[in-house]
Amino acid sequence: MSFMTSNHHHLRTQGPGAVVIGGDYQGLGIVRSLGRRGVPVCVIDDEKSIARYSRYTTFHQRVPSLHDARETVQALLDIGRTRGLQGWVLYPTRDELVAALSQYRETLSEIFRVPTPDWETIKWLWDKRNTYRLAGELGIPAPQTWYPRSVGDLEMVEGHFPVAVKPAIKEHFIYATKDKAWRADTPAELRELFHRALRHIPAEEIMIQDLIPGNGSCQYAYCSLFKKGNSIANLTVCRRRQHPLEFGRSSTYVETVDLPLLEEYSQRLLRAINYYGLVEVEYKRDPRDGQYRLLDINGRTWGYHTIGSRAGVDFPYLLFADQVNDAVESCKGRSGVRWIRLLTDLPTGVFGILNGQIEGRAYLRSLRDYDEEAVFSFEDPLPGVMEITLLPYLYVKRGF
Repeated sequence: MSFMTSNHHHLRTQGPGAVVIGGDYQGLGIVRSLGRRGVPVCVIDDEKSIARYSRYTTFHQRVPSLHDARETVQALLDIGRTRGLQGWVLYPTRDELVAALSQYRETLSEIFRVPTPDWETIKWLWDKRNTYRLAGELGIPAPQTWYPRSVGDLEMVEGHFPVAVKPAIKEHFIYATKDKAWRADTPAELRELFHRALRHIPAEEIMIQDLIPGNGSCQYAYCSLFKKGNSIANLTVCRRRQHPLEFGRSSTYVETVDLPLLEEYSQRLLRAINYYGLVEVEYKRDPRDGQYRLLDINGRTWGYHTIGSRAGVDFPYLLFADQVNDAVESCKGRSGVRWIRLLTDLPTGVFGILNGQIEGRAYLRSLRDYDEEAVFSFEDPLPGVMEITLLPYLYVKRGF
């Protein structure tokens, strides 16, 4: 295994650093948040990634795979021992990493600080069947969902089209198909997609869900650093545009908004599962009845988390401060702050304009008034340059 150390920053002689697992633009945001405050940062990835090129990355290490929980944990322990990373804080950037850290929390805690909660908490996020059952018990609206075990069971969806075919546990499905969900408009399409899904996941993990109409302007999320039943830091956003347009795997244009109802719903959920740490709770506003319906809970940083530092809530650093027992003031992000990821937003915009889903002038205006770009930064330009050169690789790997 080879190490690469940047010349820009030396390890602080005092205090721990952070280990960012996954070095795409989300990981880069964590690196910058911490590095700007003098925290040493190690980036670990199994892909070619842009965060290693940041001036704030102290050193990085490539590992063979981060998909298998045991291999991931073993790699972390080996690097932790070799590099002397006692007390460093772990930051997972993908759901399967959250699951691995959660399941092996005790072992990892012998070396690292592990902000990820244990499995008793994470199981409610990992499996959507648990998520929606809990939402139902707590009186939080969610889309109508069916759980067919066979093709014969698909008849229960009659009269409810269009619907989405989705996985209860998204990891296996997304890596195999590069899709988050599939749309079915007819019973014949639904049968075909059910058979297709069976090639990737077992029948009991297939969900059929009422497809809530509306694009990114109906997508919302509540983001928080949550601890002991309270939100220490939070903001709420409208995820105005996403890529792909219908079933967005990632947001491309986001704006902070004020929406107390989503704070209330989210805090009810997070208290019920005794959650600690950074979290994003996703909703969609149903234009048919005005209800905000719960879609997903992510127990980690999320793609657009760098909107926080512009809005007055620097999420990765606040978590770090809490982990090393520094005082953390409670804070709330201000409304009207806008974040964009140009690499995915430009094709989304062009496609949306061409098929009439996005109004051209409004789109061009939005390109002038954003506050934070996901990757490009004048004070740390190399990751932005590298992302463009890695574009073909990223497209093959992830579908963008």
